[in-house]
Amino acid sequence: MILVLLFLIALFSVLTVHQEELSGSAAAEMMAKSISLEEAGKNVLIISSTSEDEIEMTQLLEELLQQDGHTVLARVNGDPPQAGAKLRELEDLGDPVNVLAVTGNVSGWSLINNASSRFSICSNAEIVQPDSRRFPRFLKRDNLRNIADRISVIAILAIGMTMVIITAGIDLSVGSLIALAAVTSALFIREFGGDADAGPVVLIGCSLLAIFICGLMGFFSGTLSTTFMITPFIATLAMMMIARGLAYKFSNVTTIPVTNESFAWLGKGRIGGVPVSVIVMTVLYVVAYFIMHRTTLGRYIYAIGGNTEAARLSGVPVKKVLVLVYTICGLLAGLGGVITASNLAGGAATYGDYYELYTIAAVVVGGTSLMGGEGKIVGTLIGAFIIAVIQSGMNQIGIESNTQKVVFGLVIIGAIVSEKYKRREISTTNMIYLLGAIAVVGTGIYLILNMIYPENFN
Repeated sequence: MILVLLFLIALFSVLTVHQEELSGSAAAEMMAKSISLEEAGKNVLIISSTSEDEIEMTQLLEELLQQDGHTVLARVNGDPPQAGAKLRELEDLGDPVNVLAVTGNVSGWSLINNASSRFSICSNAEIVQPDSRRFPRFLKRDNLRNIADRISVIAILAIGMTMVIITAGIDLSVGSLIALAAVTSALFIREFGGDADAGPVVLIGCSLLAIFICGLMGFFSGTLSTTFMITPFIATLAMMMIARGLAYKFSNVTTIPVTNESFAWLGKGRIGGVPVSVIVMTVLYVVAYFIMHRTTLGRYIYAIGGNTEAARLSGVPVKKVLVLVYTICGLLAGLGGVITASNLAGGAATYGDYYELYTIAAVVVGGTSLMGGEGKIVGTLIGAFIIAVIQSGMNQIGIESNTQKVVFGLVIIGAIVSEKYKRREISTTNMIYLLGAIAVVGTGIYLILNMIYPENFN
């Protein structure tokens, strides 16, 4: 699984390589070096857009140029009219401009390209802008941060789902429970805490109450599966519909905003540069690993998945363990919903859509058997990273969301088939036949749909 993850990272890195302008300190240092290459004492006008990154870069550039003995006539962070006004002001003062230091966006302005003919002070001005380089968009800091933010919620859900699937069960309600937790936590903070005026104790209490509600939903799912002998698929399917319906009911089909800045700490906060949600995820995985591999409860979970009747005859409290497992899954889904609400500054009934698909895919890809009795928490974490990398990579190369669902469906099928092949339940010949059938059927469906709906394949 680790090799698969590394391969996917390398693949999407190669597929997203593009020409991009240097930014930040690297751009400032390169431009300062270029300007200072021939002589000192130049008059420099710095122009950029209003983006935060460009403002920070031009501030550093100004400091570097002044250290090298140049005169920065002005630093303009704005639009063409503002830059034009500054040039006219300098024209009136008669200060010659030796260098126009601009960012890549600004270099395309007609004002800059025609500056030498429109302004006498720029007649001999040299235009300097950051160099460009080939770099994969997939490995950019913002994208890696998005992967970390997304992986934390899916990975947290996958802990509970792993326990459920090891018992040979399934929980389809986790996505809807995310929406319910997000909506109820936001609603409680607004109604009981005064939103912006809510203190840490109130915020924690409202969040815990929302998580507790999701835990009750999980408890109910486990009870339906054990006491009333309803298959987990049907029980959690019903709970999925109930939770999503309640989320829509409580939110009145609108987003419930949370303006309290402290609430955003869980979803957006950083400790030593590491997202708080990632730290929470890591702690939960350490605890889950200990439970599954070092406690009696973990042995009970594996025993139930391996052979429920044998476990019961051996004295394992099967019903209690199953109810507890579904309750844990519900609690973790609730925590994921609170993190999502914190990250998005509010709750909405649309949150968590298809998260049950991503979570099950992460667990299965991580090596947990849908037949029960086999699986590892560490494998689930790697599987969650694989799912997040696939999703982010597809976004980066422009694959739209509906096609992504097709890909994730194929990923689940591939993981299950691979598991059966590893168990020798499928022969090599049958594996080849299956891959061939998928290729033929997939190609046929594509060609037929392309003929009928060509506009959807442009």
